[in-house]
Amino acid sequence: MRIDGISRDALLLLAGPTASGKSALAMELAARDGRLIVNADALQVYENWRILTARPSVEDEAALPHALYGHVARDAQYSVGHWLRQVAQLLDRPLLIVGGTGLYFNALTQGLADVPEVPLSVRSEADARLAIEGPAALLAELDRATAARIDPLNPVRVQRAWEVWRATGRGLAAWQDDTPPPLVPLSDAEALVVVPDVAWLNARIDRRFTQMLVAGALDEARANLTGWDPRRPSSRAIGGAELIAHLNGEMTLAEATDAATLASRRYAKRQRTWFRSNMTAWRQVLLP
Repeated sequence: MRIDGISRDALLLLAGPTASGKSALAMELAARDGRLIVNADALQVYENWRILTARPSVEDEAALPHALYGHVARDAQYSVGHWLRQVAQLLDRPLLIVGGTGLYFNALTQGLADVPEVPLSVRSEADARLAIEGPAALLAELDRATAARIDPLNPVRVQRAWEVWRATGRGLAAWQDDTPPPLVPLSDAEALVVVPDVAWLNARIDRRFTQMLVAGALDEARANLTGWDPRRPSSRAIGGAELIAHLNGEMTLAEATDAATLASRRYAKRQRTWFRSNMTAWRQVLLP
């Protein structure tokens, strides 16, 4: 795409689905303007995945300054609140914030409820109940306002809401209603969202996992095998569970590749749907 019409001065926000080419576009814009590239992808923060989460390469990070990539241990607790506080410390310089996690961009431009940290004991209790009773049991204990606001089919969101209620005695909806002003109002930034042709994107996704294997994704998964815990947020890297299953003899590499590719396609579809619903005010970047 032509980048001439994109601001050289305003803070740039660049969202897009996985494999859509947004990282390459970010590099081009950052090089043009002398910007720091800041990660807004919830999986690229983890140190234990570079290849599988398509984090910038070592060469890319050496060529241009990057921040908030691979800086979190795989077993550490990390939330959108952690991310937002770290971004706040970077706003004194020209930035380009790029990624595919819509909740990060929402928190940045719409504000984030100041919910207290959930104790590990509460999280462990929620993990145990979710495994035994399923999300419906946790959902049934939420207040009406919170239950009506979250996606009941998303166990991660249900668990998060239950943890907040259990830890604070107050529903997540009530905390959200007290949200402070945003760190970066949308009017103070140029916000771009990549809208790729679906067939083009799916073809890229199909090729990319094979390319990741050639680049060493299986060795990366092997390094995560010891102490693997599927409940960790870092374990949600697409293809991670599939390659771990292959290494454990539970599926062939071809089966793992097919499963990971399908999961990536589905994830990209969820991202596109979310962006359409939540980023109507963002400027669309049509690719290819």
